[in-house]
Amino acid sequence: MRKKQAQILVVDDQEEILFSAKMILKKHFETIFTTNSPKKIISILNENEINVVLLDMNYRIGFEDGREGIHWLKEIKTLSPHTVVILMTAFGKIDTAVEGIKIGAFDYVLKPWHNEKLLETIDKAVAESRKNSKKTIEEKKEKRYFVGTSPKIKQAYSIAEKVARTDANVLILGENGTGKYVFAEFIHQNSERKNESFVHVDLGSLSDNLFESELFGYAKGAFTDAKTDTAGRFEMAQNGTIFLDEIGNIPLHLQSKLLHVLQTKTVTRLGESKARPLNVRIISATNNDIKAEVKSKTFREDLLYRINTMEINLPSLRERKEDIVPMANFILDNIAEKYSHGPEVSRWRFDENAAPYLERYPWKGNVREMENKIERALILADNNTISVTDLDILDFEEIQENDDNPLSEMEKTAIEKALFKHHGNISKTAEELGLSRAALYRRIEKYDLKN
Repeated sequence: MRKKQAQILVVDDQEEILFSAKMILKKHFETIFTTNSPKKIISILNENEINVVLLDMNYRIGFEDGREGIHWLKEIKTLSPHTVVILMTAFGKIDTAVEGIKIGAFDYVLKPWHNEKLLETIDKAVAESRKNSKKTIEEKKEKRYFVGTSPKIKQAYSIAEKVARTDANVLILGENGTGKYVFAEFIHQNSERKNESFVHVDLGSLSDNLFESELFGYAKGAFTDAKTDTAGRFEMAQNGTIFLDEIGNIPLHLQSKLLHVLQTKTVTRLGESKARPLNVRIISATNNDIKAEVKSKTFREDLLYRINTMEINLPSLRERKEDIVPMANFILDNIAEKYSHGPEVSRWRFDENAAPYLERYPWKGNVREMENKIERALILADNNTISVTDLDILDFEEIQENDDNPLSEMEKTAIEKALFKHHGNISKTAEELGLSRAALYRRIEKYDLKN
């Protein structure tokens, strides 16, 4: 049986436990370290990329409350965040192990253990460690944001940089797909809270019966499926930022509950009476006309005052046409990096004829639509050059159809080439151009290409 590439550290003051664990684990995993002194954990972690630590919770005779294990768990999580910790405990000390899980342990095993159960738990922990390690690497990469040169977007980012330095609540307004999530993340990353959590909540997707439990959390037994005490999204964002997306979609009868949290800066879990203090920065967003909703009494005016200490409008792509081509190239580079490796990343480009089509396309879905079309085009393209037909942006009514328009001439040439390539086959030509048969027939007639 081939061993898994993983480094496991076993920490226990009993030599027989260390020997037994090593005998079992070395058959399945590449490298096993053991130590009978928790004080050696730091040096081992500094010198090796440890995936999993199997950590006993007690080391001194007469001190069997598990506090030492909790102490060393915290030390490991601070020194090596991607390392996964499994606690070892006796049957009567499960409560302390559960406490350890709440503060970062992956799982616990009971001593004496069942070999199959131990291997299964460590196997899952190794997979978790690899996921954590990948996440850590990705988080270390500097986040790139595309700003652009249009006055409206430059003004929006200028305001964002100023407000980021404060704890003021921000309301972001803009059409669907204008990048409200990215903008909220930009504010968080430029704030004093950047090293804390950024928690995104899509309020539009929350049903009424999940609203309170998701946002505020719940106590064990609060309802049928409440098996354990569970923190809500606000608690998860403690000391960081919570982004309340699509806030305009909250039903009126739930708005008062959210308002109470914002006013008191506390949250009370379902099934509890104790209010927990909150230190959270609030960023909200909506594509609705929120002020019209206030006038129509479908959105509380006092809640609006709470969430929009600073209000920032994000322009649509129609309002920033000068940014369309540079943004498309920025998105293409990011997507190419996602799908490619090495020198292939820099080889992706748009066909030289694509720029005017990109600029004239309506982009009703804004940046989100552009990302979708470019990603689809990159996947389907036959080479590293993306054409107008790959992008599927030929067939739209907004294009001005007159004989002097250079776009019309380009479109005519593209259709002629495709017809010639497919020997006049309408179905194959339409498929290549990303048009319906009816749309292609209209263009053949328009450009007099019947013969």
